[in-house]
Amino acid sequence: MARPKLRDTPDLSAYASPEVAIPVRVTRKAAQDSIAAKQGSIRITVTVPPENGKVNEAVSWILATAMQMAPRRCS
Repeated sequence: MARPKLRDTPDLSAYASPEVAIPVRVTRKAAQDSIAAKQGSIRITVTVPPENGKVNEAVSWILATAMQMAPRRCS
């Protein structure tokens, strides 16, 4: 899978704490990949179709990029 291309990624490094649950809303099959944080929740849109875990992989990569951490640490 190709890595999502992000523009204007917000700095979410404050959310990068171990064992912290973050409310996330995901929209799949969107026009573009994006991430936005508003009032304690995160909204992510991905362009990949919902098959074989591709959406989960894309969301993990986008979250890791925004939190400035390794993608394998986001699960």
